[in-house]
Amino acid sequence: MEETKLREDGNKLFKAGDNKGAIGCYSKAIKLTANKEQLAILYRNRSACHLKLENFSQAVSDSTKAIETDQKDVKALYRRSLALERLGRIDQAFHDMQRCTALEPKNDSFIEALRNLRARIQEQLHMQFSTDQRVQQMFDILLGDADMEKKEKAAQNLVVLGRDEAGAELIFRGHGLQLLQRLLVTPQSLLRLAALRTISCLCCGHRARATAVLREISVDKVCGFMASEEEEISLAACNVLQNAFEALTGSKDKSDYIKKEQAVLTDVSKDINIIIHCLLEMLVDRKVSTNGRDNALTLLIQNIPCKTLKEQDNSKTLKVVKTGLKRILRVVGSIPELPTNIPLTDATRMRTSVLLHRLYDDLRDDSQRDVYHSACEGLITEFFSSQKMEETLQAVQTISGLLQGPYEVGNRLLANKGVMETMVALANSQEELHQLIAVEALLMAASKASRASFITNNAISLLKTAYKQASSDKIKIRALVGLCKLGSAGGTDYSLRQFTEGSTEKLAHQCRKWLCSGKTDNATKRWAIEGLAYLTLDADVKDDFVEDKDAIHAMLELAKAKDQPVLYAVASVLVNCTNSYEQKEKVPEMVELAKYAKQHVPEEHPKDKQDFVEKRVKKLLQAAVVSALVCMVRADSAVLTNSNKELLSRVFLALSENPKDRGTIVSEGGGKALIPLALEGTDEGKIKAAQALARLAVNSNPQIVFHGEMIYELVRPLVSLLNEELSAVQNFEGLQALTNLAAGNDKLRQKILKEKALSLIEHYMFEQHEHIQRAATECMCNMAGCLEVQKKFIAEGNDKLKLVVLLCGEDDEQVQKAAAGTLAILTSEQESLCIKTTKVTTQWLDILQRLVLHTNLEIQHRGFVITLSLMACAREVAQNLMESEMLEILIVQAKDTTEEKKHLSKLAQECLSKAMDFDLIKPYS
Repeated sequence: MEETKLREDGNKLFKAGDNKGAIGCYSKAIKLTANKEQLAILYRNRSACHLKLENFSQAVSDSTKAIETDQKDVKALYRRSLALERLGRIDQAFHDMQRCTALEPKNDSFIEALRNLRARIQEQLHMQFSTDQRVQQMFDILLGDADMEKKEKAAQNLVVLGRDEAGAELIFRGHGLQLLQRLLVTPQSLLRLAALRTISCLCCGHRARATAVLREISVDKVCGFMASEEEEISLAACNVLQNAFEALTGSKDKSDYIKKEQAVLTDVSKDINIIIHCLLEMLVDRKVSTNGRDNALTLLIQNIPCKTLKEQDNSKTLKVVKTGLKRILRVVGSIPELPTNIPLTDATRMRTSVLLHRLYDDLRDDSQRDVYHSACEGLITEFFSSQKMEETLQAVQTISGLLQGPYEVGNRLLANKGVMETMVALANSQEELHQLIAVEALLMAASKASRASFITNNAISLLKTAYKQASSDKIKIRALVGLCKLGSAGGTDYSLRQFTEGSTEKLAHQCRKWLCSGKTDNATKRWAIEGLAYLTLDADVKDDFVEDKDAIHAMLELAKAKDQPVLYAVASVLVNCTNSYEQKEKVPEMVELAKYAKQHVPEEHPKDKQDFVEKRVKKLLQAAVVSALVCMVRADSAVLTNSNKELLSRVFLALSENPKDRGTIVSEGGGKALIPLALEGTDEGKIKAAQALARLAVNSNPQIVFHGEMIYELVRPLVSLLNEELSAVQNFEGLQALTNLAAGNDKLRQKILKEKALSLIEHYMFEQHEHIQRAATECMCNMAGCLEVQKKFIAEGNDKLKLVVLLCGEDDEQVQKAAAGTLAILTSEQESLCIKTTKVTTQWLDILQRLVLHTNLEIQHRGFVITLSLMACAREVAQNLMESEMLEILIVQAKDTTEEKKHLSKLAQECLSKAMDFDLIKPYS
């Protein structure tokens, strides 16, 4: 019958470790089966697959269906108990395990599991009792007549209790929300802050509590606190909404979300829409503090656009574009110097540009983008048509902000009639503010290729005049950055210098002067770094910059600051200095062809050669650049965009080029900082960070560098390097790093296996490139100690073992040693693989003899270990060995008791002893 065959196929796939394939077979068989007993078996088997894949809810469901048919199905009860335990439902897991023990009272596994579950229940009860008492104690102090010092301490303790799930639940169920609301209206700032932080804990990871909080306290009230001038209060309120967003959407950790909530909840889209509406209202409300507005922008950046292209639902983005885009544009076009405009911080415009860019990127088709373009066109037209100078300035400022964000939109607006002419006219104005806005807009426009020729022809003189004649440093620095942009238009091409010899060095000198000046404010310093980001494309400027210790120090200190709108510019400077930007490989034949066709061929600057780059990297490492990079990685996510992450990854990769420098990177925290860069960001950025991680893991003990649970996060980035589309160097470094990891412990080997790396490692064992093949074989050798890997070798229908045996006969000594090590581990751990070794190829005996006769003692030792395992597995195999030249080899080796071969002699004697046990040879005295 078809269902029987499907079940048998499922069983085979399960034994082979293909759990997903097995689930497919069992699911098809369930649809075809009517017999209740057979259905119970299929559900029970499928639950085992779900357990392996950590789909614990499905495992519980399938086990329950099996138990409904047979209440005494001990396997189904045991599997359900395991799944319930992992879901955090300890009491139910304990009940199932009790039934298992009652059915099989002598089963040691059941007894041990029951003992562990009992201990966990006792621990939970103890914790709940003690937490319950503490929560009540805090409430009594806060509601009573205690002095303010005790109340503040109690409020802080309440926050700590709220961070624990049991404590949060007790606070929530013990009418804690009403108390917390009373604390929110107290005049004492510390009590209000503690109340907001506790409310944030209640929302964290729990949709039901988050919904109750938002409806009881109201989103308006939370936004009111976020609008506060008190920075800590504003940030705490921001965290409440962030945790509520994550809980309502289930975006933070869906496995935790399943554990914490089993109830079906009402639709939460209304709550999400209310939050979005309130945040958009905050953007243009003049009563909102500047910190509150920045926090609102951060929440929109983090929660509205989809994180990846795989997310299909961009409805939140469409809603914001439709109802709130003009509000966002009014923020980016706001001019704080004008009394009627919205007050801003230095970071607000940059955050707004990032939000505009993220929203535009999240639009999926032309019709959605047309809505975005129409909104921008409509607002700019409205500004210009009013013919008021204030609104004209806002129009230019808005375009400038769009050029920093979705540049396609900004570039399209630049093409509108009269826009560029208005910018030039404003730059010639006598009003300082007009000049400031116009120069900044020209500066942004200069980076767009379609406008560069217009700027070059019409605005260089304006920028030079502004730089020389302006009385304000604000205008001077912007004009200087504009000139820097135009001066670097040729990029790294030495033959396309825009200005005369030495001009770019003069511009860079002025930028460094402003950067190092103690009298210069941070905003001006940020513009100076922006200028250097363009000028350091010139190798002469790079060399001068890394020699200026004061300039490097000033730049890195600014990058470490709490608010980091300068991050992209600093990262660009470092990318330029380390030459870690994308470089096209030059094919000599194509260069000659281009010269023949009289096409332009880019020239490399003499100081961009490798030895100059290495010197610059040394200088940056001496300036503690790694510490600054670590601080930059921890930046606010609104600032640390995917583009910034890619730049930082490129810098880390360049710094790790020399193995001697990798210790410095590790000691300054670079290893820990690279993990988030390797897990999130652009595809290119993640690969660069993964390669840098691989280099650190190759040159040091990974368990020391990446201590604790952090080491397990390292596996996925390293496995991502095993991709045929990547370079051979990246493949090689990834394999080397995985080899080091696999040498650690069995849990790491299982994690590597779980990331489906085994088939990739095996694939590279076929590689023609000797270094890659060697690294892959060494990695497999370290993986062979894992029981799950051994099962893969035992499974029928693959050539894994045959490949290892054949590699033992390779001419490359390193490959031979690694393959022999793999085979030695496999045959000593699994008897079935000993017999299988003799059947996978007819050459096995010749290969084994080559190993035991090898001149390399390590390979020889591995050969004798394999021989001993084969001798011990079966009389037939031992007989084949004794009837070959192996007997003579063993006798000769057994007699060689020199110091260096004593261990080999012992192994040979053990082999001969096994032959005597099988009565294949007789003792000789």
